[in-house]
Amino acid sequence: MMQNYSRKFGQKLLNPSSSSTLLSSSSLNSHSSLFDSTYYGIDRPRHVSSLANRGVGHLVRKGTGGRSSVSGIVAAVFGATGFLGRYVVQQLAKTGSQVLVPFRGSEDSPRHLKLMGDLGQIVPMKYNPRDEDSVKAVMAKANVVLNLIGREHETRNYSFEEVNHSMAANLAMIAKEHGGIMRFVQVSCLGANPSSPSRMLRAKAAAEETIMKELPEATIMKPAVMIGTEDRILNKWAHAAKKWSFLPLIGGGSTKIQPVYVIDVAAAIIAALKDDGTSMGKVYELGGPEVYTVRKLADLMHETIREHPRYLKVPVPIAKVLSSPREFLLNKVPFPLPTPEIFNLDEINAYTVDTVVSENALTFENLGITPRKLKGYPIEFLFSYRKDGPQFGSTFSERVSPESADQP
Repeated sequence: MMQNYSRKFGQKLLNPSSSSTLLSSSSLNSHSSLFDSTYYGIDRPRHVSSLANRGVGHLVRKGTGGRSSVSGIVAAVFGATGFLGRYVVQQLAKTGSQVLVPFRGSEDSPRHLKLMGDLGQIVPMKYNPRDEDSVKAVMAKANVVLNLIGREHETRNYSFEEVNHSMAANLAMIAKEHGGIMRFVQVSCLGANPSSPSRMLRAKAAAEETIMKELPEATIMKPAVMIGTEDRILNKWAHAAKKWSFLPLIGGGSTKIQPVYVIDVAAAIIAALKDDGTSMGKVYELGGPEVYTVRKLADLMHETIREHPRYLKVPVPIAKVLSSPREFLLNKVPFPLPTPEIFNLDEINAYTVDTVVSENALTFENLGITPRKLKGYPIEFLFSYRKDGPQFGSTFSERVSPESADQP
């Protein structure tokens, strides 16, 4: 019986005169524009905001909400191959969202991300951030754009201003012309300010201003220093402490910071996407529940890797002198220079002022999220730096009471 039904259905499809043809000529004509133009927005006027007035709450959803469901979100995540990007992609994918992953490196760059979603849900796309048509090709099928692009040091090819400001402004302009982008989220930095001593933070502040001018409905997230398995602060410190048996502490480590767990930042971004549009046009400052001085955070790192804290206090002027040769030679030599670790001039400038959440700022609480304290699970990745394995370390014997040591 099923075979007869299939045979009859196939004959109807093959019969051009059948009145039950699935695709009429009018429906083909209405969709032909999708295939005739390479990119969206060819007939659209420039500089006309077309962001939806509401969030993505009205999208069609199917399934129970897991990775095999359909959330209705098709997110273009620029900067997805970076530190924060992998956690944002993971949380998008596990709710059934399709994620477009633009990358400019080798084909291996996004490989670790493909496992995070169901089959075909993570779509790597080669692109050139300096080519507008390349960016449009990534954004063509998306309805959500997340900009996670950023860098804390300059290279011969990319300056602070281009990476942190110009690229963000270009994404906002293209999203404005798209016509189908419902949400635009810009990830900035806590402490971004036009008067900051850090060039990177000044560039981030300029990007915020440009984006809010182009897209007043955009959402801006300003996370503090992010902590996690691939972070660029505790890993860097632990490596230096193990390699040199001491840690250079610039300026005595008295600057106040408010580090935050990277997974909480990713959760905040997803929470903003899923609301009914209340987060549109707002700026959120995402700091952890505790304020540390740089030295106290370094003490926590030493405690976790079970090493005695040994610091070499480096005055700020001397640290700037030690880090200046790279900045001076950056564009004067015909080869790439090493990535700065401890002595990064722009980072030294950033740490000359406190970086904490403002008193009246919108925070995790406004997104319904309680950020986790660092001590415990969020920094367990540092166990790998312990001497003789994760269960030991230089101070292990000091942590074992004599009573427990006598027990069999």
